[in-house]
Amino acid sequence: MRFELFIASRYLRAKRRQAVVGVITAISIVGVAAGVASLIVALAITNGMRRDLQQRLLGSTAHVELMRVASDGIQHWQSLTDRLRHLPHVTAAAPALYGQVLISLGARSGGALVKGILPAQERTVSALLDNVKEGSATALSPVIGANPSNTPPPLVIGSDLAEQLGASVGDTVLVTSPQGELTPFGLVPKYQQFQIVGIFHSGFYQYDSSFALARLADLQHLFGEPNVVSVISFKVDDLYHADRIGREIEQAAGKGFMTTNWMEQNQELFHALRLEQVVTFIVIGLIVCVAALNILIALTMMVMEKTRDIAVLMSYGVRADQVRRIFLWQGMLISILGTSIGLVLGYGLSWAGAHYHFPLSAEVYSIDYLPFAARWQDGVIVALVSLGVSLLATLYPSSSAAKILPAEALRYE
Repeated sequence: MRFELFIASRYLRAKRRQAVVGVITAISIVGVAAGVASLIVALAITNGMRRDLQQRLLGSTAHVELMRVASDGIQHWQSLTDRLRHLPHVTAAAPALYGQVLISLGARSGGALVKGILPAQERTVSALLDNVKEGSATALSPVIGANPSNTPPPLVIGSDLAEQLGASVGDTVLVTSPQGELTPFGLVPKYQQFQIVGIFHSGFYQYDSSFALARLADLQHLFGEPNVVSVISFKVDDLYHADRIGREIEQAAGKGFMTTNWMEQNQELFHALRLEQVVTFIVIGLIVCVAALNILIALTMMVMEKTRDIAVLMSYGVRADQVRRIFLWQGMLISILGTSIGLVLGYGLSWAGAHYHFPLSAEVYSIDYLPFAARWQDGVIVALVSLGVSLLATLYPSSSAAKILPAEALRYE
């Protein structure tokens, strides 16, 4: 062990003539540990929120969507979909028709965005049909020919929407479209009965509370738009380059088309999460700064307490730079001890949070539990920040110790 480190560790363990120095040292260690643990937990939560929101968004939506610049929809979509499906970096494609409707069951009603799909193709671009928890989505498969039983067409709705309506599998609901028919009495909304055959739960409140799935042909009949779709959805091989691949799809589709991707659709959400992560790091990092001030106070008081000991050491030939390093090491030992405890505590709490899900209000946070995703990179950054701030706090007391004159310190001893 180096001489400076040996003396620093002895000073740290030694019995104090002034008990307040030991108390402030203990408070410094606890402060550093609390700051580091809080940072690890806060970063784990923001990382978990970003990860879970991204996974659920990508599980419910496509990577890229192609649509017409005009609002008349995409005609001749079959040949266009088959052609674009074979573009480089495109792994799957599926047509869809969107529309806002009002779903009613008895006296209860709720607005919803209904999506007309071809289930076999839809499964290749999103996982929403795989999240059906009640009933089954097999009834959404296209029907060839007439419907002999004259039963209402099938509908799959979100779990929160089903709870709002008081609906369950097998119930018949009335779906009303604002895109009505023009009659001598004015614009009359179109409506049709649908039978709920499945209820899905994606874990993402915006979808579970206001989203429904129907057969493409049934929705085209309800909206009065035969052989028209709103978008063509794509799954790509690199979701982080969805913007570049989207531009290639747009060029291949020709004039009058535009694309949007999952990053553009959720840009504000992920920007808010990144901003929240930075603000959280700064605010909670102030705890480490307060602990560093305690280190400064503790070392300053220790220098005053050990003035005679420092003078004796210097009279035996210990150089000023060695005295400076003694107190630098002492401050760093306090920081290392506090940082180590904080890292263990922070990662332990993050593991417990990930193992035992803490419930959240899905209406407010979009997800129904508090996610934790602790990363080792965050631990490295937090540890470096903690040690760096603590090192700055030791500069003044260590420099003061190095400036002690042995003759002056021992004059009245």
